[in-house]
Amino acid sequence: MFTQTLIALTLVSPPKAPAPVCTLAGPPIEARWSGPIPPASAAEAPLRMVADVPLPGSATRFDYQSLESASGRLFISHMGAGQLVVFDVRAGRVISNLDGFPTVTGVLAVPAEHRAYASATGDHAVVVVNDSTLQIVARVAGPRFPDGIAYAPDARRVFVSDESGRRDFVIDAATDSVMARIELDGEAGNTQYDPGSRCVIVAVQTANQLAVIDPATATIVRRITLDQAVRYPHGVYIDAPHRLAFIAGQKSGTLGVLDLRTLQLRQVLPIGSDPDVLAFDPTLGQLYVAAESGVVAVFGERDGSLVQLGWYRAPKAHSVAVDPATHRVYLPLADVSGRPVLRVLVPSDSH
Repeated sequence: MFTQTLIALTLVSPPKAPAPVCTLAGPPIEARWSGPIPPASAAEAPLRMVADVPLPGSATRFDYQSLESASGRLFISHMGAGQLVVFDVRAGRVISNLDGFPTVTGVLAVPAEHRAYASATGDHAVVVVNDSTLQIVARVAGPRFPDGIAYAPDARRVFVSDESGRRDFVIDAATDSVMARIELDGEAGNTQYDPGSRCVIVAVQTANQLAVIDPATATIVRRITLDQAVRYPHGVYIDAPHRLAFIAGQKSGTLGVLDLRTLQLRQVLPIGSDPDVLAFDPTLGQLYVAAESGVVAVFGERDGSLVQLGWYRAPKAHSVAVDPATHRVYLPLADVSGRPVLRVLVPSDSH
């Protein structure tokens, strides 16, 4: 009898842990703003140039960047050339220039999967690259205009903005296959993962909303309508430790600071016209917002609010990345004296 009981106990599987739940789920809400918008800073940004590193390819447009901190590899989308540039931030040089990415826009390095994902809009596909060999291992077709990319680690799912397709595509990272298509009811701006709430947040630019997605169910669980002070949201960055979302209004030329606890706007601040990519240095608490107009607005985070530190100007500087280990800032510029360069800057008080 004892032996039978012991055998029976060993055959019982332990209960599975419940899947993490997106904690921002709830009814629709409006993020209002009634306060003033301060004038733009007249100060020059506290940045100094270290180098202009020549980049391969044509003097054409760049788009998103993604830094793999452990390896020091910075993946740069050379949209106009249809190439993915791989730059070693430690050695300060290009280590590879990958073909096969027509009209590449978004890019995201995901060390947990040993992959980099890039949106090849010319192929209507997401291209998957092995981050060690730098070889293309898959092409996932489907999105009409793939753009921003996010990764939800618990679900092992990749979320891709399909801008003109008005959807978010969900890719199973284990199989490199599409497992869901989420209708957004508007054009998709950037897609970001918030580790603080375990939710995916998508800017739905034509609806002036943020859509909150539960990665486990791949469904929208809340919609946040933004005040018109932040119009046509496109670029998004999540500061998870401080429970803030920074949202760039492309048509208003403003930055909304959304409190992720109350889902209300804390601040609305001026940035360059036609803003695009955001980057954040969590160690220094500095936010960089790059715009098509050639302006990089620099902010300092102080006690949960942003302070304007100044503007840095460079032609077509609409993409920005930052290395938190060195505080170096990277701006790929399409045409400096007829050639593309990667401009490397550091905070002015850095040695």
